[in-house]
Amino acid sequence: MKKSDQPNAKIEITKDGPYLVSGSLPFSEQWIVTNAEGESLDYREGKKYPSQPQYALCRCGQSANKPFCDGSHKKVQFDGTETASHQPYLKQVETIEGPTMLLTDAESLCAFARFCDPKGRVWNLVLQTDDPEARRLVEYEAGHCPAGRLVAWDRKTGKPIEPKFEPSLGLIEDTAKHVSGPIWVRGGIPVISADGKAYEVWNRMTLCRCGRSDNKPFCNGSHAA
Repeated sequence: MKKSDQPNAKIEITKDGPYLVSGSLPFSEQWIVTNAEGESLDYREGKKYPSQPQYALCRCGQSANKPFCDGSHKKVQFDGTETASHQPYLKQVETIEGPTMLLTDAESLCAFARFCDPKGRVWNLVLQTDDPEARRLVEYEAGHCPAGRLVAWDRKTGKPIEPKFEPSLGLIEDTAKHVSGPIWVRGGIPVISADGKAYEVWNRMTLCRCGRSDNKPFCNGSHAA
């Protein structure tokens, strides 16, 4: 995946502490829009935060100044030990093959945003992608997965069908579950472990900000549980 066009943009994970964000990355709330049945349909931008050269975002979930760190991780003795795999995305996936598309699924990255469920569920829809409407839905639903767990691929070109993002951060708010979700990292921003090792750069990923994920630093949907 192409690295961010902003050369100084990066997210550094501190040991048992916050995410240090560099590169004047813009960020804003991203509210999940649902229908009457509670199905996830789209995102609506909420509050925009002023761009800063560097800022620290809470990782323990206990800050009184969310989304920013206020040092609470020290008071609560937050254990931020990273347990996520450093393997490339394609080494972690299951692949579902459809007539004109493939769907790759790295289940451990699930952020529980539920865009994959409407219209029969994306795993079933990919098997029907000789139908243009099913193909459109697969592209839409996989592309709205904030974590990048789900990626749709064109079988003819062999390339992923990815939404175009400027390097930026989103703070996902889950309107159906009435909880705050993860930090949505968009546009190929490098994420660096507390030990200095970089995770694979990807177009979209979600970082835990409730402190409860057992796949740190990535979200695993624990905020919704």
